[in-house]
Amino acid sequence: MEQQKFTSPGRRFVRSFLHWLSHPVYRLVTDLEINGEENLPKSGPLIMVGNHFSFVDPASFVRAAPWQIEFLGGAQPPHAPKASLILPFLWGYHPLYRGTGAKDSLRAGEGILKQGGILAIFPEGGNWAAVLRPARPGTAFLAVRSGAPLLPVGLVGMTEVFPSLKRGRRAKIQVNIGKPFGPYKAEGRGQKLRDQLDEIGHDIMRHIAPLIPQDRRGHYSDDPAVREAAKGTEIYPWADKVEGQVRGVVR
Repeated sequence: MEQQKFTSPGRRFVRSFLHWLSHPVYRLVTDLEINGEENLPKSGPLIMVGNHFSFVDPASFVRAAPWQIEFLGGAQPPHAPKASLILPFLWGYHPLYRGTGAKDSLRAGEGILKQGGILAIFPEGGNWAAVLRPARPGTAFLAVRSGAPLLPVGLVGMTEVFPSLKRGRRAKIQVNIGKPFGPYKAEGRGQKLRDQLDEIGHDIMRHIAPLIPQDRRGHYSDDPAVREAAKGTEIYPWADKVEGQVRGVVR
C-alpha cells in the first residue's frame, strides 16, 4: 500500500524494523495465537478497531497486521510505564489530547483514510477497565466522514504479559481478527448527529465483543450478570481533566 504521502521514508524504515523485531520478541515473551488472518484486507482505506485493556495493545496490532499502521491515541497514556513510551515515539502516532476537541488529530486521521491508509484507534478512549465500555464518539465520526470500512480485532490476555514474565512464564495471548464491516452514514447536526454517532459507536463495540471472552464483554455481553457487573465502567474518568492531570495504574 502506498503511504508516501503521509509517512516519511525514514519513518517507514523504522516501522519496517519494528515490525520485523516484533516477531522474535513476541515469540520470546508470549505464547501468541493469531486467528482470522484471512479477514485482513489487502489494502485500505481501513479503520482497525479493538478492545483496549492494556498498554501492550498497540504493539499487538503491529505484530498481527501486515501493513504500516497509523495510530490515533492518547498523548499521555495513564496506564503505561514511562519506559514504554519510547515505542510510540519511534513508531510515530497522531496524539489525541484529553481536554480538547482533538480536531487536528481527527483531521489527520481523515486525511490518512482519504489517501487509502490504515488507521488504528481504540474506540473506548483508554484502558481504565478490563471489560468493554461504550465507544467515545471519535471513531464513529471518522467512520462516517471517511466512509471507510472497519476491521474488528479482539485482544485477549494482554494484561497478563508482564505479570507472567515476573513468574518466569510466557502469557498465552490471542489476536482475533473479525470480518470487515461498514461503512456507516449519518445525517443532521447537533444532538441528532451525536445520537447517531453514539449508536454507531455501540455497533462498533458489538462487532468487537464476539472476539473476546464472554466475561470481558462488559456492556455488550449476552450475560445479564456480566452487564450488571460492568455498570459504572462507562464513566469516562478524565472528562474533566486536561493533559498533565491524567493519572492511572499500570496495566
